[in-house]
Amino acid sequence: MTDGGEAIAGASGRPVRVQAGAVELEGELAVPPGARGLVVFAHGSGSSRHSPRNRFVARHLQAVGLGTLLFDLLTPAEERVDLVTREFRFDIPLLARRLVGAVAWVGDQPELQGLALGCFGASTGAAAALIAAAAAPDRVAAVVSRGGRVDLAGEALERVEAPTLMIVGERDTIVLDLNRQAYARMHCEREIAIVPGASHLFEEPGALEQVADLAAAWFLRHLGAATGTAM
Repeated sequence: MTDGGEAIAGASGRPVRVQAGAVELEGELAVPPGARGLVVFAHGSGSSRHSPRNRFVARHLQAVGLGTLLFDLLTPAEERVDLVTREFRFDIPLLARRLVGAVAWVGDQPELQGLALGCFGASTGAAAALIAAAAAPDRVAAVVSRGGRVDLAGEALERVEAPTLMIVGERDTIVLDLNRQAYARMHCEREIAIVPGASHLFEEPGALEQVADLAAAWFLRHLGAATGTAM
């Protein structure tokens, strides 16, 4: 994949340590001046805060005035084990607990007070994002999924209140079908956006740019409404 993000001017990020329950997780926080909200990223299976696709989307969100928090869902020790056994990347309850912890951590940071919060999840991270939204309806104001296994959120799907956008590649037919099944179970405001000609990883020219544009529009609309900001 060609990242394509060099032309996008994002906010300067700084390393942070996110306390999520009993563990500390490495993260990167970027908050542009006058931020209109904050988006917490949950990466997909086998990835990390260094995911080039998530970082591309994050820079785009920063450029339109949204803060971002990218963080590792696993500790370094867990990542080393997972590289061999793959036992953590599909442990959705664990990933969701880590994301719920990160949402709580954001709420404890004085500099982030008053910012409406959104979650962006990719692959299995999308299930964690929806579970976190169901667990913290007073904190998570919007969710965006990129090629997400939203079906893995299980019974939490019916409890999600946050407006949810599911972005899926046209050629990612299995995941598209799973997203449609999840859509039918949900009761919140929701939408499926299909990127023409795109596969699961949105590697086609211009596909990831469409993902970033769709995500930015959704978050600006719903996080702005949550904070009372005029769009």
